[in-house]
Amino acid sequence: MYNTPYTQSTQMIEHLKSSIDDCINCARLCEQCSAECIRMDMAGMARCIELCRDCGDFCLLAAQLMSRESPYLFQTCHICSKICEACATACEQLEVAHDEAEQSIHIQCAKACHACAGACREMASMYESGETNILKV
Repeated sequence: MYNTPYTQSTQMIEHLKSSIDDCINCARLCEQCSAECIRMDMAGMARCIELCRDCGDFCLLAAQLMSRESPYLFQTCHICSKICEACATACEQLEVAHDEAEQSIHIQCAKACHACAGACREMASMYESGETNILKV
């Protein structure tokens, strides 16, 4: 899977694996968060639902492109990082008081979005800095 001419170092391979995991985790939590927003059936949830669904879809796409080391993965990761940050912000704004022992799905989703955004931002920066030999498209 990772033994292609695109990967240049063990560090790049490990970052790729970690970024894929972050994207999949983020997609999972975005799905859970959007489902919870729908169940809450409260005014003002539409934007969070839309962002969670878009974010989850982009995270899965980014994970797929990274898995096959597509030459488009860096551009996709750049966009994914932007969507993840927007989703995190929306989820953080919806946070309501919860028992400290229990993190709401909104906070869990926001944390996963921030982690994924960071991983994708770093992946996109590898392309911009020339750390990879995947053809620029």
